Amino acid sequence: MFNKFFRGLVLVSTVVLSFIAQAADNAADIEIDRTNPYALVEAVSQKTFARFNQDKQLIADNPDHLKVIVTEELMPYIDYKYASYKVLGQYLRDTTKDERARFVDAFRGYLISTYAQAFTEYTDQTVEFSPARDFAGEKMVNVNVRIIDKGRPDISLQFKARRLKDGTWKAFDLVAEGVSLLSSKKSEITNLVRQKGIESVIEMLIERTETHIDLSANEQAN
Repeated sequence: MFNKFFRGLVLVSTVVLSFIAQAADNAADIEIDRTNPYALVEAVSQKTFARFNQDKQLIADNPDHLKVIVTEELMPYIDYKYASYKVLGQYLRDTTKDERARFVDAFRGYLISTYAQAFTEYTDQTVEFSPARDFAGEKMVNVNVRIIDKGRPDISLQFKARRLKDGTWKAFDLVAEGVSLLSSKKSEITNLVRQKGIESVIEMLIERTETHIDLSANEQAN
């Protein structure tokens, strides 16, 4: 039921991993400008996957190390709480404070695990970021990206970011070829909440979070 979401995250991995070779030597020097959503997406991409390249042997020895990288380098810039509330939709108001907190934690863990698995897909694509636009006064912006893969049609992506109360920005959604992953997740989650209740959904997300990363999964799928 999560295949569409996972395939979208695989597209994410092709975007950010293309910066590995460029950023590996100076990852520690990359500054993250949280006040600029365009600079944020590009800088986090470079820093996160320079770390991926740096820890290549650790990943080979223990694929779950990818989860560590995602947790430390990527998640601080993902507004997973906002995304969690969005996917709950109308059922958010029916949850208790404790249920909401546990759902947010479970959804965060699921995102970490899913991103980590997606990062095994990289096959050296080329990426182009569209020029930044004036975002003064904007509360949400779209960061457009194009993936160029030889012999295949280009892939259009759009990272959605929102301005927080302190003026900084975080990403919260990805639109892959016109399909919003957040909207897709909302449809799946709300259906499950309606059918089985919030507790069952939380348990399911935790179970998926605990799944080990399989470096051969994508090879088997191809």
